[in-house]
Amino acid sequence: MGDYKSPQMFNYIYSCSMNCNVKIKIGTLEGQRQKPSFKGLIEDPLLKYSGLCEDKCADLYVTCQVFADNKPLAFPVQTSYKAFTTRWNWNEWLTLPVKFSELPRNALLAFTVWDVYGPNMKIPVGGATVSVFGKYGALRQGMHDLRLWNNVEADGNLFTKTPGKTDCSKEQMTKLSKLTKKHRNGHMIKVDWLDRLVFREIEVINEKEKRSSNFMFLMIEFPRITAGNHEYTLVYFEEDGDALCDNNNSSEIVFIPDPEISGQNLVEAKHHKLARSIRNGLTDRDLKPNAVVKNQLVAICDYLPTKVLTSEEQDIIWKFRFTLTNYKKGLAKFLKCVNWKINSEEKQALDLLARWQAMDVEDALELLSPQYTHPIVRKYAVTRLKQASDEDLLMYLLQLVQALKYENFDEIKRAFKQQTDAIGSEKRRSSSQTSCDSEKHDSFVDSSPSTSEPNSLEPSFPAIRNMDIDLATFLIDRACANEMLANYFYWYLIIEVEEPENHSKNTRIKEMYQIVMKRFSLTLQRGNAEYKRRKELLYRGRDFVEKLLNLLKTVARESGGRRKKTDRLQALLLDKDIHKIDFLNFEPLPLPLDPLVKVKGIVPDKTTLFKSALMPTRLTFLTTEDKEYVTIFKLGDDLRQDQLILQTISLMDKLLQHENLDLKLTPYRVLACSSKHGFVQYIESTAINAVLDEHKDIQSFFRAHAPSENGPFGIAADVMENYVKSLAGYCVITYLLGVGDRHLDNLLLTKTGKLFHIDFGYIMGRDPKPMPPQMKLSKEMVDAMGGIHSDNYNMFRQHAVTAFLILRRHGNLFLNLFSLMVDASVPDIALEPDKTVKKVQDKFRFDLNEEECTNMIHTIIEESASAVMPAVVEQIHRIAQYWRR
Repeated sequence: MGDYKSPQMFNYIYSCSMNCNVKIKIGTLEGQRQKPSFKGLIEDPLLKYSGLCEDKCADLYVTCQVFADNKPLAFPVQTSYKAFTTRWNWNEWLTLPVKFSELPRNALLAFTVWDVYGPNMKIPVGGATVSVFGKYGALRQGMHDLRLWNNVEADGNLFTKTPGKTDCSKEQMTKLSKLTKKHRNGHMIKVDWLDRLVFREIEVINEKEKRSSNFMFLMIEFPRITAGNHEYTLVYFEEDGDALCDNNNSSEIVFIPDPEISGQNLVEAKHHKLARSIRNGLTDRDLKPNAVVKNQLVAICDYLPTKVLTSEEQDIIWKFRFTLTNYKKGLAKFLKCVNWKINSEEKQALDLLARWQAMDVEDALELLSPQYTHPIVRKYAVTRLKQASDEDLLMYLLQLVQALKYENFDEIKRAFKQQTDAIGSEKRRSSSQTSCDSEKHDSFVDSSPSTSEPNSLEPSFPAIRNMDIDLATFLIDRACANEMLANYFYWYLIIEVEEPENHSKNTRIKEMYQIVMKRFSLTLQRGNAEYKRRKELLYRGRDFVEKLLNLLKTVARESGGRRKKTDRLQALLLDKDIHKIDFLNFEPLPLPLDPLVKVKGIVPDKTTLFKSALMPTRLTFLTTEDKEYVTIFKLGDDLRQDQLILQTISLMDKLLQHENLDLKLTPYRVLACSSKHGFVQYIESTAINAVLDEHKDIQSFFRAHAPSENGPFGIAADVMENYVKSLAGYCVITYLLGVGDRHLDNLLLTKTGKLFHIDFGYIMGRDPKPMPPQMKLSKEMVDAMGGIHSDNYNMFRQHAVTAFLILRRHGNLFLNLFSLMVDASVPDIALEPDKTVKKVQDKFRFDLNEEECTNMIHTIIEESASAVMPAVVEQIHRIAQYWRR
């Protein structure tokens, strides 16, 4: 046997270089033509003159034509006349009027065999279509047997109905043809004596296959291209096909006007007008939904505030709007269905708004989001907020101040102008008075633009005349009447009106907040004696913070370590003249962090700096009751994110206690006085990391401070209960808020067993550590309960599930609150404001039922308690902290 030698070189030539005409050799035609029947001869007498009735081979001829994209590229070429006796054998090369360089990639050859059918008449014997180039772009080579489709002319189409090559792999001729091609290309071992036997057998098999089939076969041959002793393969290639295209970066964008792209869909617009027609209102009043539709309406009304209603859902809400007026949760969904640009629709919506069952206060917050822009709708939300107590309003105050960004700025300006004009007119009327301080606060409210300016919609809608107060006026009114609200409202406004470092902040928003601040100040000034005193205390509080800030900046500029700076701080507190204030004994004023606490001095000996990069200051204030109130003043730290999280924790704690579930949370107070400094309430506690360093485990810490012979593990029962409950509460809360960067240095324990978290620098799922657990639940924390098989651990899991399900029922409230914070300058929200609400929504898992939620919380607890990576990261953190010390 000979040795197999794989071809080492592939010789090819580009088709664009071949400027000679295409040649195709027509070989033989094999197969039998079916004789016409006697009936066919009667119906068509001319058949007896065709080659079908001849005993010998008829005088047939072949045409060949080039096609591409279902179109002919040139005229057809046919074989010359030849008389046949026993077989059809042309053995003739046809030169086509097309050059190789002119052939496209999808060029096809259409072969048709013709028979003479009377004078100047012809009929097709059969036709076949074959591509010029193979699937890899190479010109076909050698001889090919094309199967003819009987009595059909070759169509030359891209998706041809007369394919000369079949893809049927079951046919033996096709298999042998592919093997022959491999042999010809040198991909098979060549053995002369065996090749002769095989090719002879292949010819026999092909002949047998052709005789047994009902088709005729036309043998053609593609030309071989040789130069010297080498054979070349013609490869399709366009001229300059390898040239790089220059990318012109300076090209201008061409705007093509399309007047229809922003146009409305006429069909949908017509359907909308017909469905919302006023004439339908008479019949819609009497419509009553059946059971199926009623369930559908309830499901739509229970949608989350973030869900967008489909056009079908909007239509069904509108259709049964009169029925839904008794369902308070349906109001927000109904208002989403209204096209406020259509007057008739607006008129119907406002009429129903006055009749609708009053919605809950927490649901009314949704109407203050930016997607509700109609002034009457927003004022309706304010009327619902009027029903909230001062305590409840304080829980939402941070978000309500942010909601002012979505109010009508022009109306706020107009109200301020009318207020200042009223003051000027009073001064002119009363020459004996130098100020208008004696005017009551109520008279100011009556003269505000929200009450004095006539509403163009009032004559048509007398039922909504009570909706005449905007959000800014409402907040000013309520803040003036309550000391707590006034304090926090004032400081929330201070942050918004402070001079930003960059100019990216909307100047109109800043100007609006400045006007609201001026209106607030004027209202307090024109009010009664209590209002004036409140204004004075607010201004004194701000002046106190400014002087305290200057003092701490002086300390920060000092060189030296923490000890030296602490001594300097205590010395400055003793100096009465340096900042024009006696920090040891000043006139009592409400502490901005907690206005219910009246402070009258700072204790210098108990003032110190913490071990931290920014060295926050521990300030011990002396209250008017001669008690100590400890705070932390952070300089150079943005506390707005901590302020938001602690406000949310306070709200969650209130909701849980309303359901008789007290999880012993510690929602300490945080107040951001600006974007760079603020107060934090100090809670006497110890970091868990320090507890482990000193006592080795948490139980030993509890036994040291709350021993009990009868209690579990020698610990007082109430201390262990506080620990289990607070741990469950904070595990759920930090999971819902996506609090990150949790380590044992920012988890603190009190001597009464309460656990709480501090430092909320990472929220909404952000975490600097790899693979963080969904809950911070270390082995040491679980061991403090007695391990995973203890009763305390089971109670912990039960409390966690109960807390999650209770907060989940109020999920709409939290979605509404965070939707009002998307434009606030809270760092982790500002990173992805459009995804903030979605992140909170995903944590509540509204897609699960309560049983599935229970299983989910159990799974999260088990995974967090057994996670390996957090334990490794914790050890790395402890080592890093050790070397920092």
